Amino acid sequence: MLLTGASRGIGHATVKLFQSKGWRILTVSRQPFSEECAWPEARESHIQADLADLSQIDRLADVVRERLPSGRLQALVNNAGISPKGPNRSRLGVADSTADVWTQVLNVNLVSTALLARALLPQLEAARGSIVNVTSIAGSRVHPFAGVAYAASKAGLAALTREMAHEFGKRGVRANAIAPGEIETSILSPGTEALVAAEVPMGRLGEPREVAETIYFLCTEQSSYINGAEIHINGGQHV
Repeated sequence: MLLTGASRGIGHATVKLFQSKGWRILTVSRQPFSEECAWPEARESHIQADLADLSQIDRLADVVRERLPSGRLQALVNNAGISPKGPNRSRLGVADSTADVWTQVLNVNLVSTALLARALLPQLEAARGSIVNVTSIAGSRVHPFAGVAYAASKAGLAALTREMAHEFGKRGVRANAIAPGEIETSILSPGTEALVAAEVPMGRLGEPREVAETIYFLCTEQSSYINGAEIHINGGQHV
């Protein structure tokens, strides 16, 4: 399995779960390998790449192919995502978002996802593998903390997931998305507690483990006839 955005939160929980199930995992991060990382075989599994720089995608795909046993990739989980903030972590709306912000966010959150899937499609096809794209509740409704570029990128990623499902399904590769809401991670915005109380019927934050379990389900035979879906993981916040 290849997972982008593995260093914290949902990505970290996903790595732990897949490892416990015996999967071999390759992770992608723009940061170099940290000696403080306690994951088994973490150094061997780590690949450094900046997804904002689209010229790095082909090199990243080459490295992945070199590390794949028998040229098969069973799962590609596109979890990397950025949401730049303004002064004092303020939300960046249309009037505050520069061309550089749009380019960086769209490259990381959307365009690199398409290019990476394109580059690794033969390996996914060989394994009859699964693609899971991590979208967001912000892709389908205005969110008080997520900026406009982030929201637009996640809406685009939902559409890209449908396109992948339509195009790749006939080649034996399934593509689905998960759309998390308010998940308990280290990067929660101030005010999240009040948002949860007002808008989440279940009245609590989600746990990264709960998101990871859904990702795992979508990468296994238990979901073998699910293709082109976007699963909401938000305690009912979207209703």
